Amino acid sequence: MNSYKDKTALVTGASSGIGLAIANSLARRGAHLILTARSTNKLNEVAKGIRDGGNRAHIFSGDLSQAGAAEQLYKEVLAANLKVDLLVNNAGYGRWGDFTEFGRDDYAQMIQLNITSLTELCHLFIPAMVSRSGGGVINIGSTASFIPVPFASVYSASKAYVLLFSDALRYEYADHDVRIMTICPGATDSNFRAVAAMNSNALQTLIAKMEELGDVGASCEEVAEQGLDAFLQNKVYVVTGKGNKKFTLLPRMLSRARVLNMVGDTFRKRLGK
Repeated sequence: MNSYKDKTALVTGASSGIGLAIANSLARRGAHLILTARSTNKLNEVAKGIRDGGNRAHIFSGDLSQAGAAEQLYKEVLAANLKVDLLVNNAGYGRWGDFTEFGRDDYAQMIQLNITSLTELCHLFIPAMVSRSGGGVINIGSTASFIPVPFASVYSASKAYVLLFSDALRYEYADHDVRIMTICPGATDSNFRAVAAMNSNALQTLIAKMEELGDVGASCEEVAEQGLDAFLQNKVYVVTGKGNKKFTLLPRMLSRARVLNMVGDTFRKRLGK
């Protein structure tokens, strides 16, 4: 895939944050969009903006943190006679705090969204790309994909899965001209942090301090532009945001124990633990 023009892209979590930025950037680059998220009202707003720009946009609301939602989305897309040239698995969320601070049901939904639904959507949509001898998948990982992150143990483990899964699929389907890449953002100015900080007073305080200092991370638009450019350049993965690549290289330079202690001590201090 050398261009997004006249391609049809399915973007999950497209109503806000990085997903919204990716959808809008794809539309500016000439792509048509299939948008999914939980909020129908928000999706309608996004779709209107895309259509006003001369591109087609279809919406399918649903909650991919629930079992069976990925297959239901697939069936709805097929029923609408839409083909997917590019799948962007963006939907996901995290929690920051002590492991037992959050309930098992919360973690089950996180794993369903970050891992299971992402895997199922790849499994459902890749065969048609293979049959057409072309297509692509962009999965959203994180700088946490590269290192264990205490106080975000389940989230960082889920993003490590995304990166390794994507790398393996990339090799499997390269001969079919199906390109697979991971975007790994660092801190991003989006509503992700607010969701991650839910029920965590320490993290809410940290976010407030960061915003006061203007340290809000890269914009969603910057992540989208860097990520989409990297996909056309056939990168295996891309780490977005200033200085984040150095962070991901720590496991290559230091022992695992030292990395774990360094990252753990950093976040313990930041969270006031």
